[in-house]
This record gives sequence, C-alpha cells and structure tokens, in this order.
Amino acid sequence: MPSIPQQVIATPAAMELIAKLKRKHGDLMFHQSGGCCDGSSPMCYPRGEFLVGDSDMLIGILGETPFYMSRSQFEYWKHTQLILDVVPGRGGMFSLENPEGIRFLIRSNVFTDEEIASLRAAGRI
Repeated sequence: MPSIPQQVIATPAAMELIAKLKRKHGDLMFHQSGGCCDGSSPMCYPRGEFLVGDSDMLIGILGETPFYMSRSQFEYWKHTQLILDVVPGRGGMFSLENPEGIRFLIRSNVFTDEEIASLRAAGRI
C-alpha cells in the first residue's frame, strides 16, 4: 500500500503569503468556504477567530496552519487533493489576505485509485 497522500498542500507562493500574514497577525487557520459570502474561497483567519464545530473537519496542516472544511462539503471533495495557491486579485472580504493584492485560490488534483484506496484504509475518506 502506498503512503497516504496529503489531502491539502500549498504552493511555495501560498506558503510565502501564509508566512507574511503570520508575521502580521500571529497564528492562522484556514476554512474552505462552502459558497456563502465569498463563493468557494479558502478563507484565512487569525487562529481561533473562526469557530469550528462538529460539522467541520481538519483535513490537513500547512506548515503549522490548520486547514478545515465542513464535513458536508468534504463529501464532494474527498476524492481530490486540494492545492492552496495564490493569484492576483482581492481576497474574500473576511479573509486576511484581502489588502495584499493577491488572494488564495484552491486548485485540485483527483486522487488515483491507489491513493483513494490508501486514504480509505487509513480512515481518511
């Protein structure tokens, strides 16, 4: 059985922006929006400012930054690896990168059958 793939990863550009925001705001967290307010944008908050609940799940940690998604939305995305990236533009109105001139964006890759099998065996999907 192959190693268990990470369910969320970040590009070097995204990790640079995370580091910049962390210097300004302290520890951070992400929540993948489900379509309310700012579409389907990944939202970056000071850690603890967005309250996660039983309907949210931790799908990965980027460096030291947790990344959450609602369980119901995860059901649609569980067969894909999320890739946090940045592109020019304004971030979500509540997301910390809003004034930076670049915004977080999610790209994705569909897991292979072998990767899905390893995620299932590990109880991740």
